[in-house]
Amino acid sequence: MHGPTPPAPLPTDRLNFAMPPMHDSVEDERRHRKERLAGAVRIFGRLGFEDGVSGHITARDPEYSDCFWVNPFGMPFKHVTVSDLVLANSDGQVVEGGYHVNQAAFTVHAQVHAARPDVVAVAHCHSVYGRALAALGELLDPLTQESCAFYEDHALYDAYTGVAVDAEEGRRIASALGSRKALVLRNHGLLTVGDSVDAAAWWFLSMERSSQVQLTARAAGRPLLIDHRAAAATREQLGGDLVAWINYQPLWQDISRSEPDLLS
Repeated sequence: MHGPTPPAPLPTDRLNFAMPPMHDSVEDERRHRKERLAGAVRIFGRLGFEDGVSGHITARDPEYSDCFWVNPFGMPFKHVTVSDLVLANSDGQVVEGGYHVNQAAFTVHAQVHAARPDVVAVAHCHSVYGRALAALGELLDPLTQESCAFYEDHALYDAYTGVAVDAEEGRRIASALGSRKALVLRNHGLLTVGDSVDAAAWWFLSMERSSQVQLTARAAGRPLLIDHRAAAATREQLGGDLVAWINYQPLWQDISRSEPDLLS
């Protein structure tokens, strides 16, 4: 005896699947980038990436392409709102907002943005495992599916010259990054970029976790590397900014629903 006929599958066009939004005006796009920037800063605060006044995420303004929104200097990551964000020009001078910016960090970000017009956002924080990997002067090995997203798509800036405060140092860092998505700054930490705030933030989070996995696996034994062909194929599947954007959406939904004051 056969049971009841199961329901017919729903058409896929009736199922929700988030994709990057299109904007009707530059004002809408600016607001969107600022909301995502404030949310990303709060998420980084939740995850413990904040270290004193170190750490920044920048987002290129959609109208003034050589100006960048950034979290205010000295404000706790977990308290940042959209209205707190500061707009600074490529020289680090504040053109909108009521707070200073971290000049050392902003110098690096501005040079990366200048060298990469395709980049909307740049993320850099002094996270624990990123700094540990940076202290070894090493790249991520292809140990897991997540780390394969960075396979042959990140580089090492093999120098440490103190706190970066001049444009030339920023240009050298931008040159080391090249066309890649991420950089290990030796003895310093991690830097990631993306064509959206969501992508840059996801790459930083994923790179930090991949650093943790690599250091933990090495401490426990001898890690087994994924071979070149499989690692490269996995990067092609998972290493694009759209995939990063999609992966980031649960984090955005959580922070925007649980802390809606960030939008103020």
